[in-house]
Amino acid sequence: MTVSKFYEIKGEKLIRKRKFCPRCGEGVFLAEHKDRLSCGKCGYTEFKK
Repeated sequence: MTVSKFYEIKGEKLIRKRKFCPRCGEGVFLAEHKDRLSCGKCGYTEFKK
C-alpha cells in the first residue's frame, strides 16, 4: 500500500486517514487489522472493541 492512500486532500486541507503511533510519534502510522491497530516499528497494539 502506498503512503498516498493514508492522506486525503479536501480543498486546501490535508486529512490523515490513519492514526499515528503514540510511542513513535507523528510519521509512523498504525496498521489496521480486523480486530486491532498495531505499529510495525515498536510493536504497540490497540485492540478494537
